Amino acid sequence: MIQNNPYKFAKETFAALVYDAYRAAVAAGELPDAETAAPVVEVPRDAQNGDLSSTFALAAAKPLRRSPKMIAEAILKHMAAHELFCDYSVAGPGFLNVRFSNAWYHCVLSTVEAHGEEYGKDDIGGGKRVMVEFVSANPTGPMHLGNARGGVIGDSIASVLDRAGYKAHREFYVNDAGNQVDNFARSIEARYIQRLRGEDAVEFPENGYHGDDIKELAEELVALYGDTYLDVDSETRRNDMQIFGLKKNIERMKKDLARYGINYDCWFFESSLHDSGYVKETIDLLEERGMLYEKDGARWFKASEFGAEKDEVMVKANGFYTYYAVDIAYHRNKFCERGFDKVIDALGADHHGHTIRFRSGISALGLNPDQLEFILFQLVDLKRNGESVRMSKRTGKMISLSNLLDEISVDAARFFFNMRQCNTHLEFDLDLAVREDSDNPVYYVQYAHARICSLLKKLAETGLSPTAVEKLDLSLLSEPSERLLIKQIAQLPEEIRLAARDLEPYRMTKYLIDLATAFHSFYTEVNIKSAEQATACARLALADATRSVLKNVLTLLKISAPEVM
Repeated sequence: MIQNNPYKFAKETFAALVYDAYRAAVAAGELPDAETAAPVVEVPRDAQNGDLSSTFALAAAKPLRRSPKMIAEAILKHMAAHELFCDYSVAGPGFLNVRFSNAWYHCVLSTVEAHGEEYGKDDIGGGKRVMVEFVSANPTGPMHLGNARGGVIGDSIASVLDRAGYKAHREFYVNDAGNQVDNFARSIEARYIQRLRGEDAVEFPENGYHGDDIKELAEELVALYGDTYLDVDSETRRNDMQIFGLKKNIERMKKDLARYGINYDCWFFESSLHDSGYVKETIDLLEERGMLYEKDGARWFKASEFGAEKDEVMVKANGFYTYYAVDIAYHRNKFCERGFDKVIDALGADHHGHTIRFRSGISALGLNPDQLEFILFQLVDLKRNGESVRMSKRTGKMISLSNLLDEISVDAARFFFNMRQCNTHLEFDLDLAVREDSDNPVYYVQYAHARICSLLKKLAETGLSPTAVEKLDLSLLSEPSERLLIKQIAQLPEEIRLAARDLEPYRMTKYLIDLATAFHSFYTEVNIKSAEQATACARLALADATRSVLKNVLTLLKISAPEVM
């Protein structure tokens, strides 16, 4: 009856009852007939006022030319009985309130039982194909903390979208062409020559990469090929070293991300856009649409005509395409060649300028810029002993994703990086992430799951196991902690819907903490083992439903749900 969203169904039902009662009051001559807005139903902040509340009477006061309280009291007289509700009332200046009946609470647990792992899913996405591009770090060095946060955010958004009825596609864009890759190859070449002939044998490139990872790649080349490349022409040597270095780094990226629980549907290579002529085709298309002009020997895009602060160079005077030109071609490929209904780019906050620039290019190509969305996430400040940390204790180098996962669990990393809204600064407490107590939020949530599993096991030894909800008298779950826990369980589908709508997966970790808090309160305040048989069975069913929901959301976030801790 409630399908898969108990709160949504209850809100819609109550809204319909309120409007029907208004029409009945009109028919009885107690209220004037006027055009009014549809009833709005919300969950009151204070449960003392009821479980649901409608502001219809307040909104209708002006068109009906009556006081809100008079309207609400007239409507109250005509409110029809419904199995999901009890105790209709009017409060304050004209709020229409209602409480859930035992039937609603029963339906919540029946819904969880019926849907199991599917509980919480929604169909608002309607099967639309959505690409989520995230991390997309240059393959010229290790992934850093920004990639660590962006990785979790992007991956979790894709998971939430899947649960909300979209078909999410995860993509990593590999910048394997352009100046940065050329500098990467020159850096490896210089370190290779220096390793064999000494530091002074060759000058290191001015824009080269100075990290130890470049030296390690050079060492691998020496180990594999000795001094063979000293006798090869520079162009061939750099080309081979570029291929070697990119292959090694991309393999390392894939390994680190897989360890992090992230696996992509596609690793899309920038070079494929050049090799296929797609960048040229895109520039030609802009040219045909009259969107380019020449200045100082370069071809410029009229970006300012589409809301950007300034025009952008697309083709340099030397004939090379700019990064912007390639990025526009890439986004055109997402929509035109692969047919995604929506494209989401997860970027660091320093890429804010990309939002307008990319949408300008999309608009100029005749595409809908509203189909392109951006998630801009803020920086991460690692803390240890209350002080900022920039270097790895083990390596003495800047902390990379790999370093981080050597210090803390993947579960902690994925939970902590998802605990704040994307656009807020994140302080990541390393000491807290490894603690095994209730102060550590991921431990607190996982412990709730393990606690229930332990409870189920112990009670099973006494002959008490979960019973089908339809056979239980759930009216016995009348304690405040029991009702609060059921209402928290019922919130999951709405939280998933909102997380998908707003592209804010932090709602999932907040939901887990709230659910775990509600369970721990329930566990502390009521007794299952010593309760009368019918009450014990009802409480056990509630505990088991909580376990199921905790596992559902932890699994969505790719965090383990341990049965023993």
